[in-house]
Amino acid sequence: MTEKLDNKRESASDIEKLKLLMPYWINHNNDHIRDNEKWLKKIVNLGLKEVGHELREAIEILKKGNRHIELANKKLEQSGVPKPGAISETEKSQKSSKEKNQTEKSLNFHLKQIGVIRTPYIDNAPYQPVEEDEGDFRIVVDSQYVDSLYKLDGFRYIYVIYYIHRVKRELSEIVSPPWTDGVKVGVFASRSPARPNPIGISIVRVKGITNNEILTSGMDVFDG
Repeated sequence: MTEKLDNKRESASDIEKLKLLMPYWINHNNDHIRDNEKWLKKIVNLGLKEVGHELREAIEILKKGNRHIELANKKLEQSGVPKPGAISETEKSQKSSKEKNQTEKSLNFHLKQIGVIRTPYIDNAPYQPVEEDEGDFRIVVDSQYVDSLYKLDGFRYIYVIYYIHRVKRELSEIVSPPWTDGVKVGVFASRSPARPNPIGISIVRVKGITNNEILTSGMDVFDG
């Protein structure tokens, strides 16, 4: 009896993991497809027809594979298996009351701007950093912090945390990202910039530091 119960719990745990992993796989694959399509254009412009043909075939295979993952994810959602973290109405009510009390005690934190990010992106930006992106990517740090950059060029990669200042739309807790094929998810399960704290993060390669400017690889950030 105990063994059966353990097996049931293990199966439920694996299903919960699948419900979390599948959207990530789909999103991750779409990012790779976009990068490959970008390189395909460059290859075609270089006149490498045979290389372009093979890459185009590979992209189609990736798209087909991703469509199957999307269908599998949709069928998993329709299978009637409770979503990860599903709770009863009573538990939900108790949790809501507790969270309300916690929210009333929440604090506001203030961050100080220490610089400006400069990129070629004025109207459109990629979903994630593309290291080979051409153009001027740099972080202009306020001159008062120039000494804080000492020895930073000894690191190959750095985390860049920034305020997403161009978000105009209102916060929505439930969204339908392009990669979900219409399936709704919570905003924290998406890459939507319209979130309670509009803060972004990118991992970029340090190309060099000149005075108070950090030269980096491509960033998925709007200029300014």
